[in-house]
Order: sequence, then structure tokens, then C-alpha cells
Amino acid sequence: MTDAVLNQFTPGASNEEKIDATKRVKVGIIGTGWIAESHIESYLQMPDVDIVAAADLIPGKAEKFMEHYGVKGVHFYPSHKELLDNEELDVVSVCTYNTQHAIPTIYALEKGVNVLLEKPMCVTIEEAADIMRAEKKSGKILSIGFQPRLDANMQMIKKIVESGELGKIYYIQTGGGRRRGIPNSTFIEKKTAGIGALGDIGCYSLDMVLNAIGYPKPLTISAYSSNYFGTNPLYNNPADAARFNVDDFAAAFIRLEGDIILDFRIAWAMHIDTPGDTIILGTKAALRIPSIDCWNGTVGGPMTMYFDVAGQQTQTTIPLVENPDNKGLFYHKIRSFLDAVKNGGTAPVPTSQILYNQAIIDGLVKSAECGHEIEIKIPEI
Repeated sequence: MTDAVLNQFTPGASNEEKIDATKRVKVGIIGTGWIAESHIESYLQMPDVDIVAAADLIPGKAEKFMEHYGVKGVHFYPSHKELLDNEELDVVSVCTYNTQHAIPTIYALEKGVNVLLEKPMCVTIEEAADIMRAEKKSGKILSIGFQPRLDANMQMIKKIVESGELGKIYYIQTGGGRRRGIPNSTFIEKKTAGIGALGDIGCYSLDMVLNAIGYPKPLTISAYSSNYFGTNPLYNNPADAARFNVDDFAAAFIRLEGDIILDFRIAWAMHIDTPGDTIILGTKAALRIPSIDCWNGTVGGPMTMYFDVAGQQTQTTIPLVENPDNKGLFYHKIRSFLDAVKNGGTAPVPTSQILYNQAIIDGLVKSAECGHEIEIKIPEI
């Protein structure tokens, strides 16, 4: 491979961030659990943000949350509705558990508030469609919380695919997971999470490859899911095992528009270190992306591209790329959203794409339940 080709994959210098602190952004946080910690820690680094309100269903939880971070002058509410009915906000972070993503997001949009919604977008495709209808009607910005997209190596994957060096993409293997990594709290019950490993880390691996290839429409899916580890006291806390009723492993064979096959698997627990690297096969070359044991937003090591030169099989290493600063992906996820709000931009992670991510998750659940391949139906928005 020539230097000219490799130079296509060299990141350019980043511009120093400039924030207009005279144009303030009033922020509310709905749900003050674990993921909200990353939101507030990022907001507190931004000179143009005023955190003015927080809501949580558990009495006193939001107050303790803000006290822990030393944030003063915040108004507290027992529900998203009361918060949105009584505050004039520019944006809200929706950090509730999965089954409660849709309701506060829709209500915020109806109130004319921009929304940063944590992943997964929701649980079902029907909820996703309802969210998008509210978004369309409101004219507000709604972005979904997929911060791995902002990692330089994730962006490199997309750049390689878009360069055309792989040729026509026809098969992708992706997924990942942990040999042992079952969470607890609201993650492991259908009434709060709706879905398990699928919603926690599966949506990330789907986004990595679907974003790289331009988010083609999913057509059909044949899927399987299980929870042999989460329900077993040998591998899980006995109290958590007793209430565990979501997936801890899932796999699917998905047909995408453009004659592309997606072979997907994800796990919170299994008797192996990884279900395999991500592989993107093209007619001119292939790309191997090393797996990681936990979805922390990057890839597991240098990537490898396989191709032929003058009839000889060869390969080259794509070195890991350093991110331009040490502020973290979560910071940049929130900053890109706020910049879009302030400057009249578009959603950094648009629902028009994540609708297909959600359709695959929804289709996987339905196919696994009925035990055969099904057609993935995308609702009209």
C-alpha cells in the first residue's frame, strides 16, 4: 500500500476549542443515577452552562447528587413533568433507565426543549418512532448518546470505509462483550431496562459498523438470546440472579440494504474472552478491528487491513490514533450537542440513523422470542 493511500488515514490537526461564555445554556438533568455523573462532570467543565434543575423519582436523590458535586441554586423535582412544567430550559439530559427514555424525551420536545438522550434510544421500535414524531413536530435538536463515535479510532474506521479502499462491503462480523461483566441495579430487570447486554453495550458495537458504512436499512433478522449466566447464582449475586430477566447474551444474522450481511453477537458473560474481533470484508480489502472486553469507546488495538498487491497477499497495520485532547469522549459528546443548540446546527448523532440501530435491537428481541427469521419493519415517521 502506498504512502499516498496511508496518508488518507492520517488525522489532521484539531482546532483549539473556543466557547462563547456570554451565551448561556440552561440545563436540566432528568434522572440522577450513575450515567448522570458523566453528564454533570462534563457540564461542570463548560464555562457557558448553568445547571438549574434536576428531577429524580427517588426522594432526596437529586439533592444528594447536586450536593456531591457542589452545585448550588438548583431546583429539584420528583418527576420530569414537574421539572419541565416549571422551568425555562434550553436543554435536558435524559439519564433515566431504558424503559423511561421515551416519555420524558417526548414531553421535553413538546415543551420546546432540546434533548440529549442517553443510549439506547429506547427499548422498542414503536417508542423510537414516537420519539421521532415528537422531534419532527417540535423542530428541536435531539441527539442520542453514542460518544464512541467521537473517538479518533472509531472515526478512522469510517474514514477507511469511505475511502473506497475496501471496495464494496458485503459482510461484517461485529459485537464483543465480557467474560464476566454483569451489572446490577436497574440494568437487569425488564421493568426498568427492557433489554440487557443488547441495550448496554450491543447498541455501541452496532453503531460502530453501521455508522462506518452509512447506516443502511436493516431488512431481515434471525436471532437468539439467553441469560444463563445472569440467572445463575454461580456467576451472579444470588439476589440479583433471582430478579434477572433480561438478556446476557445475544446473537443475530441480519440482512442490510445493499446486499450486506451483518453477523452480530454480544455478551455480559461467557466462557471465552471474546466472541471475536470486528471484521469488515470488502471486494478489494478487509479490515480487522481488535475486540475489547468492555465498551469504553475505542478499539482494542491497532487495526489490520488485508489486500493484494501485484497478485501477492499482503497486509498493513493501521496504528492507533491518539485523541486530540484529554477531555474525554463524554465531554465532546455533550459539547457537540450544546454547540449545535447554540449555533443552530444539527444533531451530532441523529435519530434518523439510530432508528435503524433500534430496529435491529427490537427485531432481535422479536426474532429470538418466536425462534425464526423475521422481517424488520420500519415505521413511518
